[in-house]
Amino acid sequence: MMGNITPITMPKFGLAMTEGKLASWSVPVGTDISAGQEIADIETSKITNGYESPAAGVLRRQVAPEGEMLPVGALIGVLADTDVPDADIDAFITKFNESFAPEGGGAEASDEPVRKAVTVGDLTISVQESGSSHEGVPVLLIHGFGGDLTNWLLTQPALSDKRHVISFDLPGHGESTKKVGDGSPVTFAETVAGLARELKIPRVHVVGHSLGGAIALELAKAHPDLVASLSLVAPAGLGSDINMAFINGFIEADRRKTLEPVVQCLVHDKSLITRQMLENIIRTKRLDGVVAGLRTIADTCFHDGKQAFPLRSVLETFTGPVQVLWGEADEILSVSGADDLPDAVTVVRYPDTGHMPQLEKAADVSRALATFLDRVEA
Repeated sequence: MMGNITPITMPKFGLAMTEGKLASWSVPVGTDISAGQEIADIETSKITNGYESPAAGVLRRQVAPEGEMLPVGALIGVLADTDVPDADIDAFITKFNESFAPEGGGAEASDEPVRKAVTVGDLTISVQESGSSHEGVPVLLIHGFGGDLTNWLLTQPALSDKRHVISFDLPGHGESTKKVGDGSPVTFAETVAGLARELKIPRVHVVGHSLGGAIALELAKAHPDLVASLSLVAPAGLGSDINMAFINGFIEADRRKTLEPVVQCLVHDKSLITRQMLENIIRTKRLDGVVAGLRTIADTCFHDGKQAFPLRSVLETFTGPVQVLWGEADEILSVSGADDLPDAVTVVRYPDTGHMPQLEKAADVSRALATFLDRVEA
């Protein structure tokens, strides 16, 4: 903020994001904007996401036109009071652009997240750490079936401002070893416990999405001393239903045309599924062992068209804090899984939101996680 003029800049939605496309403006010039109001859609190689205004004011300029690709931090718009002269805004824009240096060209380069391979038994696990200089109990993010650590691309940077945050690719996913063993949440949970030992982390706040939620519950069951708290995002393990058309379609689809309607089941807003996202999934599935691993997981976890690992009882015995976040329009796992949970469990339901609220309601989910973690550590 300089005087009564506030810059609106290209946001950093993911830890590895260096640029984004201004897909569209959601409001015209002259609109009175409130803080947190969605003002534009930003497209990255991973996802298209709504950009919420960081401040209140009148949108006086749309500096960047729709369709323009810009580096993170570049000026895309200007908020200012109506009484600020146009000449002052012109001078502000000129000065900002003259002094702007793209990310990676200065001192901030040393703050980039660290990606590394960690050996856990006979597995190699791809790990991404950020905020490692922060003290306190770290946060461990566990993705779901068919995903990878980029499923947290909007969550990890939001949390790592104050915390040490670790995401990783499960075996059979992303850049990790493609061996999945029997493909059960029990086996995956033991791998996660081994990863924590290798990273020399005695205690973690665990955030699990979908199948990752079931893994988190199994981890809390087998290693309660390791798990400081549980945040379960649309988790498996709390109900019996599963959309097998999605599971089988995700495994079998080998072209963008057949994969697109399957992946669209993950979100309520179908426009969030981009061509680049689909091509990334297809490219990953062509790696040796990926499809076989996914089939093993599906056969173990969802045989007979039902979830095979009921884990609601864990919430009766786990003594740490628990919250459950779920989209009401989830097409993969019914939000009814959040019904009738123990009174101590905090439940948040998001309307008009599908199976991946950490992408569709990224700001809301990040706030819910940060607030929860602040509260349990108070």
